[in-house]
Amino acid sequence: MEARDATAAALVGTDGRKQGGKKDAAPQKDKPSTKTKMEQLFGFKKEDLSSWHNLVLLLNRPTDPASLGIFRCLFGLVMAIDITQERGLSHLDYKYLDGVPVCRFPLFNFLQPLPLDWMYLVYVVMFLGALGIMLGCFYRLSCLMFVSTYWYIFFLDKTAWNNHSYLYGLIGFQLFLMDGNRYWSMDGLRRPSIRNAHVPLWNYTLLRMQIFIVYFIAGVKKLDADWVEGYSMSYLAHHRLFDPFKMILPVELVSLLVVHGGGLVLDLSAGYLLFFDVTRPYGIFFVSYFHCMNSQLFSIGMFSYTMLATSPLFCYPDWPRRFFARFPGFLGAVLPLTSPDSQPSTSCLYSEVSGTSSGRQESPPAVRNSKPRLKHKLRAIFAIVYILEQLFMPYSHFITQGYNNWTNGLYGYSWDMMVHSRTHQHVKITYKDGKTGDVGYLNPGVFTHSRRWKDHGDMLKQYATCLSQLLPSYNISQPEIYFDIWVSINERFQQRIFDPRVDIVKADWSPFRPNPWLMPLLVDLSPWRTKFQEIEGSLDNQTEIVFIADFPGLHLENFVSEDLGNTSIQVLQGRVNVEVVEEKKNHTLEPGDKIQVPPGAYHRVYTVSEEPSCYMYVYVNTTEAALQENFTKLFELQERVRNGTETEPLPPELQPLLAADDEDVDATDPVVKLFLKRQRRMKEVKKRREAGVLERLDRFAVKKYYSIRRGFLMTAIALRNLAVGLPPVEQLTREVAFATMKGPLGEGSQDERLKDEDGHTEL
Repeated sequence: MEARDATAAALVGTDGRKQGGKKDAAPQKDKPSTKTKMEQLFGFKKEDLSSWHNLVLLLNRPTDPASLGIFRCLFGLVMAIDITQERGLSHLDYKYLDGVPVCRFPLFNFLQPLPLDWMYLVYVVMFLGALGIMLGCFYRLSCLMFVSTYWYIFFLDKTAWNNHSYLYGLIGFQLFLMDGNRYWSMDGLRRPSIRNAHVPLWNYTLLRMQIFIVYFIAGVKKLDADWVEGYSMSYLAHHRLFDPFKMILPVELVSLLVVHGGGLVLDLSAGYLLFFDVTRPYGIFFVSYFHCMNSQLFSIGMFSYTMLATSPLFCYPDWPRRFFARFPGFLGAVLPLTSPDSQPSTSCLYSEVSGTSSGRQESPPAVRNSKPRLKHKLRAIFAIVYILEQLFMPYSHFITQGYNNWTNGLYGYSWDMMVHSRTHQHVKITYKDGKTGDVGYLNPGVFTHSRRWKDHGDMLKQYATCLSQLLPSYNISQPEIYFDIWVSINERFQQRIFDPRVDIVKADWSPFRPNPWLMPLLVDLSPWRTKFQEIEGSLDNQTEIVFIADFPGLHLENFVSEDLGNTSIQVLQGRVNVEVVEEKKNHTLEPGDKIQVPPGAYHRVYTVSEEPSCYMYVYVNTTEAALQENFTKLFELQERVRNGTETEPLPPELQPLLAADDEDVDATDPVVKLFLKRQRRMKEVKKRREAGVLERLDRFAVKKYYSIRRGFLMTAIALRNLAVGLPPVEQLTREVAFATMKGPLGEGSQDERLKDEDGHTEL
């Protein structure tokens, strides 16, 4: 493919017909193709790989800059939008507010955020860099501005790490080294010598291989048994986007075959489909459909649109010329160049020295490099080493063992996208005063905005260290910090992830050694998941169930809310001792035994068997059940009143039921008030779900407008503060209130309230 890429622009004229080397040359018969099968499939010959010299020539082969220029523009645009959204410009003051005691989780502990106003300046530099990349204006400087600030923000907060954020940084770094400003750029207008100049083939090779690795390694990681068996994302099949599949398949098969099976096949095959000419149209269709669905299923920012922008990189590099040549001629001044003639570039290696050939008078011959220089060899070495490094990184966790937990490494550079889903049932933070011995408890998540520390030992160590530094100001001396965190991964038992007996402040941790206080994942109990589904299927809608597994010698202390009036413990495996604290009674349970635990009281469950114990809580929220029963009665009464079948007059506390749905009335009865509020919310949710495309787009645009507006206004305030100093507090308060203003109907807050209803909560 690359060989044809390098010659396509020279063979196709602006009118789409083949041109000869001279204006008056007589027409000649087409020569039969002499390309080998390998050259037809891969774009290069076997001889190109036969020696280091030939490989350098191949990687530095002149290639049309058009496709790279369009991708540069799209990537810069997407990153400029991303900075205001997922990078957090719109809510930067909430994250880095000065003077607030906050525990942070940088990759390196010496990395700390700058004062708030200076952090806004960092984001301004990053935003200007993204705009410069998009416009191709002062390209190298813009790339440096974007990449340096982006990686600083990235390393500053491990809790925000994910695969696509890591990918953005990689692409920005690659573009910094590439000649991305050779096509449709402001630099080309300023410097005619680089305008429409060839780029070396390794520019395309690096980007294509990067995207291929993202797809393929993601597919390899999905060969995990949990994904293949359909446990990783089983809830996803209930989303309304899969309703067409549920018309012909039960939801269980939609989850197994469409969500998990389809995702596995697509990731494994996407790179190959995009690479070959014959399969590329199918590849672009399937990956486009896939990313459009993901943009609606997950809160993943601009990732879907970034991946859509990468797909054309696999097409012939001159595709923008052929595409924009179809537009009317009067738009030529603002559209990219459609002329097939590219200038020679010193970054490329040519097979000969020649002049430009066209129908016009020939200009003096241009010298084209044909002998590899040191820079060409270094660039070839870099391309090869970078690709090898990217193939190695997803499997490098045997080096950084301290970051491994139940899954390898931090969620970011492994391309194990959506393979693991977690739920947390119980989190308890206990502190002990090192001098007095007093014991107390902390609210989980105190002094931090993130929740990801619960799953990563390195973050837990940082969190405990931070708490030990903050608690002395609350008269807690030399604090010891203990964490009891219960996690279920991919629908397994809820179990402890870290040893609750270890003081994490003093615990040993190293990035290069296994975490000694990490509890093992009880993978031997994974077959129980099939039994879980059978048990859950036998329950009614009001009964909930939680499956617990614990280690020998440990116990779970739990409190049953008074709302849970019918709670029982049933043992599935092992032997446990249940202690009801207030009653001071102990009950030993064997597999199959069951005991009722009182509401509004503490109890402890000790594992006394030699092997891990497994048991389940079965409970009914009696308060909620009674409330639902009252709602049903009120709804039936309201329907009878409206259709005229209710003959008895309503008491005063039920009179609000007569009001119209859109009328706001003040109900005195709390149940009636909650019922009416629930009805209005359900009507609002239904209206939003049934809204047309234009209404959805309008709602989306309004929400984004006020989000981006706040980011820019807060940035202007910060830059003003840096330039002339802080204004009076009253003025600053008014300015922040104006920047935080929402839409006429409070769209921002509404969207947050209704996010759970629509099933768009972030993973």
